[in-house]
Amino acid sequence: MSPCLDEDPWGKFPFTGFVAMVSAIGTLMIDCFATSYYSNRRRKENGDGHGNGDEEKSAEVGDVHTHATHGHSHGVVDSNPSQLLRHRVIAQVLELGIVAHSLIIGISLGASQSPKTIKPLIAALTFHQFFEGMGLGGCIFQAKFKTKAMVMMGLFFSLTTPLGIAIGIGISEGYDENSPTALIVQGIFDAASAGILIYMSLVDLLTADFMHPKVQTNGKLQFGVNIFLLLGAACMSILAKWA
Repeated sequence: MSPCLDEDPWGKFPFTGFVAMVSAIGTLMIDCFATSYYSNRRRKENGDGHGNGDEEKSAEVGDVHTHATHGHSHGVVDSNPSQLLRHRVIAQVLELGIVAHSLIIGISLGASQSPKTIKPLIAALTFHQFFEGMGLGGCIFQAKFKTKAMVMMGLFFSLTTPLGIAIGIGISEGYDENSPTALIVQGIFDAASAGILIYMSLVDLLTADFMHPKVQTNGKLQFGVNIFLLLGAACMSILAKWA
């Protein structure tokens, strides 16, 4: 949409939505392949060619609800190896999307030399990173990684934006934020991150909670979670005015 870009081809096709769609599909593929890879490796390590014994036993322990298309289980999940595996894949893919987004925002902030641009960016960045950190932290906790892996993932998330800011400051002298190259690169990375995060939020995070038996059997709770979902989406939409 920028007037700094040529009408052909950038104004003739909705590249933002296209890149986000391709990114979401790519995330689905990565999610599927990663889950399949780790599941097969776990079966080989356990010497179980079918991989059903442990899962069936754990399912018998308590009330477990499984979302058929995505393998989400609720109830007695700590004893279910496949559920723990899903949490780990979700945490890793989610961090990938957040890190890519944080790096681009950091570069934009570091390279910007206008106080009018920097002040709202800092406010938006602080608000946005806070809630992304909460979401990612919850996924990492559910995944039950070893302490070293949890610390590394936390540091990776925490240091990505400062690293982006440092890169932005380093290239600020020769960086033109209105140049076609800068706009295209930033737009593609932002759209790709959006696709990853949209997929993760809808498929791996919200669906798992909204399909939980506790929500499904309680009308007031179901109404409440939907209202707060809409409220959160509205707040993030308002934030986009300054971001």
